[in-house]
Amino acid sequence: MDTNELDAGKGAAKIGGFGSRMALLVGTNLAVIALFTVVASLLGIEPQGIIGLTIFSALFGFGGAFVSLALSKKMALRSTGAVIIEQPRNESERWLVDTVARLARDAGIETPDVAVFNSPLPNAFATGAKRNDALVAVSVGLLQQMSGPVVEAVLAHEVAHVANGDMVTMTLLQGVVNTFVILISRILANVVVNTITRGKGGAAVYFVVVMVMQVVLGFFASMIVMWFSRRREFRADRDSGTLTSNASMIAALEALQRQHGDDILPDQVAAFGIRASKATGVRKLFSSHPPLEDRIAALRA
Repeated sequence: MDTNELDAGKGAAKIGGFGSRMALLVGTNLAVIALFTVVASLLGIEPQGIIGLTIFSALFGFGGAFVSLALSKKMALRSTGAVIIEQPRNESERWLVDTVARLARDAGIETPDVAVFNSPLPNAFATGAKRNDALVAVSVGLLQQMSGPVVEAVLAHEVAHVANGDMVTMTLLQGVVNTFVILISRILANVVVNTITRGKGGAAVYFVVVMVMQVVLGFFASMIVMWFSRRREFRADRDSGTLTSNASMIAALEALQRQHGDDILPDQVAAFGIRASKATGVRKLFSSHPPLEDRIAALRA
């Protein structure tokens, strides 16, 4: 495979790490509170009852998650600089497209769009709102540094994510936990306003309590989503072994163990990348991928 012939266009800018994720979490929570308040005021609705509050929570909890899912392919292409192979221009691109098509056929799905992004680190990801309208993208580094069978195993891992409907499942789970975070934070805020403050300075106290509780509950919710994300990685590894071979998938994971450098995938596609994070301690609870050694051990079991 002559990977030097591949042209991926512009490279992706590195996105911030743990600190930026936490800042994004706080900022998102503030934005949700503000939007919730403004919309309720404009509509003249006071969602004090549990049914009304639940409906509002579900709308905001699932709304953002489904919008992100619907735009996932465009956002992924833009954020990584990946270029879809519309018409293979050389043998390398032809091999890549044909391999994804064969794996997709074996997995029982339509062939995803295939793209390449310019990164020296070996990586790949899959995204898309539908199993039969997805995107599989690989880095130039993956194609240059790994052999054909190993690249095929990585492609099978990403195809497995698509075939398993992982993008939709993650969106539904995120929507559920978002709904509960919004709902519970507002219920607790109402309890504080009505019981502790006895209505004095209620609006300000309500806003502060909602903000604090959404951040706190958001941390726990993220842990639940990331736990599920780690579980589905084991499944995608196993399915890749079925589509190709366990030996090839193990070789791919072992090759990733030897790599150095930080992951450059943006947050919106990092959860579906192949590279594992190097988080330690408490940060492992917020990692979308299990340790590589655990994934290798699972395949060897």
